[in-house]
Amino acid sequence: MRYYIEDLKDHVGQQIELKGWNYNKRSSGKIKFLELRDGTGVVQCILMANQANPESLENFEKLTQESSLKLSGVVQAHPKLLNTFEIMVKNLEILSIAEPFPISPKEHGVDFLMENRHLWLRSKRQHAILRIRSELVSAIRDFFDGRGFTLTDSPIFTPSACEGTSNLFETKYFDEKMYLSQSGQLYLEATAAALGKVYCFGPTFRAEKSKTRRHLIEFWMVEPEVAFNDMYDNMELAEAFVEYIVQRTIKNRPEEFKVLERDLSKLENIKAPFPRLHYSEAAQLVKKENAEFNIGDDFGAPDETIISSQFERPVFVHHYPQAIKAFYMKEDPKEPGYAMGCDLLATEGYGEIIGGGQREESIEKLMVKIKEHQLNEDDFRWYLDLRRFGSFPHSGFGLGLERAIAWICGLPHVRETVPFPRLYGRSYP
Repeated sequence: MRYYIEDLKDHVGQQIELKGWNYNKRSSGKIKFLELRDGTGVVQCILMANQANPESLENFEKLTQESSLKLSGVVQAHPKLLNTFEIMVKNLEILSIAEPFPISPKEHGVDFLMENRHLWLRSKRQHAILRIRSELVSAIRDFFDGRGFTLTDSPIFTPSACEGTSNLFETKYFDEKMYLSQSGQLYLEATAAALGKVYCFGPTFRAEKSKTRRHLIEFWMVEPEVAFNDMYDNMELAEAFVEYIVQRTIKNRPEEFKVLERDLSKLENIKAPFPRLHYSEAAQLVKKENAEFNIGDDFGAPDETIISSQFERPVFVHHYPQAIKAFYMKEDPKEPGYAMGCDLLATEGYGEIIGGGQREESIEKLMVKIKEHQLNEDDFRWYLDLRRFGSFPHSGFGLGLERAIAWICGLPHVRETVPFPRLYGRSYP
């Protein structure tokens, strides 16, 4: 029977077999110590001259870092550390001897680590981040699935832009011109008309020549859309969603957060309701600290940090100027010039993690907006059909998975949030 390190607590006193890689090893007289990793964790394995067979002791000496091996031994509780276990090895067999591993305990530069990303993933830190990512993905799906949403993923190839063509990847689609998707939102509006509550979750692409700590070229985004929700319903859904995924992740992955040395007290406070600011209020906060900010402009990363630093929880900014929002955003009839959109700014200076709002349901107003944004109306015939044949109020938002992971893990850069990041100027490996 195959055993894994994460299950050792259930087999104390039993002899089991493990397979994995040599993470590290050292000797202390007649006692030899080996750290074995198997993808689910790392365990200390002890070889004593009077317990392990001679061949196993010889094999120990041959092991290099990341060599693969099979061992058998008895599981025992660590004498000093709670919920920690060890293996008293009886037999150790080498499966493969690894060449000298290029990543050593010494400090390496970012470029070197990114060039060797395929190997860097094996470190305890990267292992912890990817386990947290997996937990977060599971929490996201459970949140929407548990609330009656239907997953209706949108296409990657799209014939038109969702938010303008300036940051789209153009590609050839046989004899046609197509783009890699910026967002699944427009297609979600169609499936919301059929199913009421829907979401999509998949990769999106932005051709932004940006080298900030917040941006990836390819990233994953979850986008819910709900029929008959207005902007205020949308904010309630977003804050319940963020509270759920944060609290579940910190509850289920405590060991991974210990590896990252993350201060969980800053995340334990992430509970609804979240503060809400009208754009005009937020702009005044920014203006006090950034005199060069022009009220009416969109907020940049430093401006978002100024706003979020005033609060211990994520903060909504709503009613942005209509002029700086996408063509599909509904203008508030009670506040002309302001869109019924909302962004959620994370704590600790991580910026916008959610963007969304209420969509324009009037076909006449939408056609005007398409012209104002200099978009080709023919590309949006099907989208206008949604207003022709049973229009309805609806709202939704998008959360970028990698930026959320960076925030939850307390990472300095999004490049560590995905196994193989795609960044401006880097596409290898």
